[in-house]
Amino acid sequence: MTEFLEVEEGRIGYEVAGEGPLVVLVHGMGDRRSVFHPLRDHLVRAGFRVATMDLRGHGDSSLPWPSYTRADTARDILALIRRLGGPAVIVGHSFAGGSATIAAAQEPDLVSAVVEICPFTRVQQTDLRGLLRNRHHRRGMIRLMTFAALRRAGLWKRYLDVAYPGVKPAGYAEHVAAVEADLRRPGRVAVPARMGMAPLTDADARLADLRRPALVVMGTLDPDWADPRAEAEGVVAAMPPGIGSVAMVEGAGHYPHRQFPDEVAAVVVPFVQEHAVEGNVRG
Repeated sequence: MTEFLEVEEGRIGYEVAGEGPLVVLVHGMGDRRSVFHPLRDHLVRAGFRVATMDLRGHGDSSLPWPSYTRADTARDILALIRRLGGPAVIVGHSFAGGSATIAAAQEPDLVSAVVEICPFTRVQQTDLRGLLRNRHHRRGMIRLMTFAALRRAGLWKRYLDVAYPGVKPAGYAEHVAAVEADLRRPGRVAVPARMGMAPLTDADARLADLRRPALVVMGTLDPDWADPRAEAEGVVAAMPPGIGSVAMVEGAGHYPHRQFPDEVAAVVVPFVQEHAVEGNVRG
């Protein structure tokens, strides 16, 4: 059942399932919270209370908002944790991976650990050699840039075809159709384009401030990087020593939690079990 969190600038849609220590799942730009349902179900069966939330301007969350930065999303996540009673493990995908970093660095009493799935957390450098040698990466970047320039829902669907390489997961067509329908609602397609232009400096600057355990999960075929493992290891290297670790999901693209939920759960659930904390910290 959808519930709503009222914050100063708008309204965030979310839902909660299960009982136990809190885990908050936050999707990436151009998606909806249902992308996390397979992983959510694994976590609920493992004994956790799991909240899945829609980003600003996505799904059941309101529109418009004055800005769409990773720091904005971090504030929304922390507000939800206060509402539900933390601390929580935050699982953030892509854009929201950077938000998870910021939230944990800002409010460590509310965050017991973070999982960053294919995260955009570091300031990116254009890798021309990578674009030339990695055809899959080149196709992904061209489709992302075309979507950002033209802002058409059908172009996002074309990017997703590359971001889910190989055999598509169960329910893929239905999920993509729902995402496309969301983007066709008035004003919605501009939101992920604006998020894609949000500077990464806010998240990058907080990596060194993390004091909570962090797990970076990356698909080996993620088209958003010429070398996905190197990007994951670079994120961890920017954290304090001993804070972070990397898990690679073989054959997965930019959405391993949807494409291979069992494999992702096999690394995420034990990590959450190790670091989740029972509590009731509220704002």
